[in-house]
Amino acid sequence: MTLPRQRGLTEQAADAAIDTACRMLRLPSIRNEFPDIAGRAVKDQMTYRGFLAELLMAECDDRARRRSERRIKAAGFPREKSLRTFDFDANPNIDPATIHTLASCEWIKKGQPLCLIGDSGAGKSHMLIALGTEAAMKGYRVRYTLATKLVNELVEAADEKQLNKTIARYGRVDLLCIDELGYMELDRHGAELLFQVLTEREEKNSVAIASNESFGGWMKTFTDPRLCAAIVDRLTFNGAIIETGTDSYRLASTRARAEEHVVAS
Repeated sequence: MTLPRQRGLTEQAADAAIDTACRMLRLPSIRNEFPDIAGRAVKDQMTYRGFLAELLMAECDDRARRRSERRIKAAGFPREKSLRTFDFDANPNIDPATIHTLASCEWIKKGQPLCLIGDSGAGKSHMLIALGTEAAMKGYRVRYTLATKLVNELVEAADEKQLNKTIARYGRVDLLCIDELGYMELDRHGAELLFQVLTEREEKNSVAIASNESFGGWMKTFTDPRLCAAIVDRLTFNGAIIETGTDSYRLASTRARAEEHVVAS
């Protein structure tokens, strides 16, 4: 399909031609925002170049936003969490400067690991998801999973002769977020399969984990001492370790809301 070209189009005909051209060229943002941008261009007396730049930047910005949304969705986060919504005052164990440095994602660019260690409710899962979201927004491929779910998937893949394919799939993402590591004991086979994933990613792509157990307590999860030591080594070498503490962030927030309700009553 070609568009008829003629001079002296009426405003209505020009709008129709622009709409058709944007559909053909797959420029939905320009098609949607053209009337507003055109109005501002007249009001602000933009040059032709300035007007064209505004149109193209609107399309680029919207495409970047949609790509970020797709990456966040593909990561499989169980819920939305952001650094903006985390109350650093409620958990003084977590240094805001350190977290915001991690949010720059330089550690992901270098393929370094991150460990978030702390009791339940202390904010480690919030941080894991929030930092993973930041990475997705910056263009990195991210995947979130629970430790037990990952191990079960690996066991099933091994039974179905699909293990190499599954390990390769987890090896390709830039950041693998493993939550709730340490909640359940893993048998040797499951632990060995998890070790294979970590080995596949070692010093190439980052792994971030959240665990309610300090490294000294990981023997309850990985019952083989040598395997446990090897896994700890993979997850800590050249990495960052954030200890979120033992005070429940969620419990403190719940108590604060309850106290506010009592005062208001």
